[in-house]
Amino acid sequence: MDGQLSAPTQATSLFDQTVIPGDIIVDLPSVANLRVGSGLRQDCFELLAMKVGTLRYKKPNKYWLESSHKRYDPSVEDTILGIVVGRNSENFLVDIKSSSLALLPVVAFEGGTKKNIPKLEIGSLLYVRVVKANHGTNPELSCTDASGKAAQFGPLKEGYMFDSSTGLARMLLSTPTCPVLQAFDLQRFKIVIGLNGRIWVNASTPSMVVLISNAIMASEFLSASQQANMVKELTDQLQTRCSVR
Repeated sequence: MDGQLSAPTQATSLFDQTVIPGDIIVDLPSVANLRVGSGLRQDCFELLAMKVGTLRYKKPNKYWLESSHKRYDPSVEDTILGIVVGRNSENFLVDIKSSSLALLPVVAFEGGTKKNIPKLEIGSLLYVRVVKANHGTNPELSCTDASGKAAQFGPLKEGYMFDSSTGLARMLLSTPTCPVLQAFDLQRFKIVIGLNGRIWVNASTPSMVVLISNAIMASEFLSASQQANMVKELTDQLQTRCSVR
């Protein structure tokens, strides 16, 4: 096997383990083309933990720390939900729950040019991809995938958006499907989950949107069986109210 496709033994022993600030994750010369995510920092020839969190790894060479926070720490290739709060000649200014506003270039859309700028109102909700996240500068976003296609990115209309912790967002995006989502009929509603802890839900009725949103917000610290039982109870209550009417 190509050595670049295998994580160094030093890092492997820490995968899915809690690390603390100052822990040495990996010796950098042993890793080619390293991609450093949130919570980690390159220091000379070492990769160090900068906060408490669970070490995660994605082949071939991406490392990051996963922890639950209200504030979001941007990382390249994260998919998130942002709210347009302003605009200048070059960029839309977007709130992503980070310490600074993110920049969404007016041309960062499929087929985007300065003569074809999307009409985004203040308050517009967007599903976007992080393309730059350097310390000391504003993060940069895009409404396209790596090939330049819109894919699923862009404005989210109607529906309901609510804030959660980043930990809950990652739990909802985990594989296999998170129990609270699996307990619902996924064909009956739409959901978009941002790694920055913003979640958008849309369904056929407002009452279903409220039920799904409340179930998700209450699920973070419940076991799989507790999540399934909660969804059943909420669904039964909704059906009872509807039948009474």
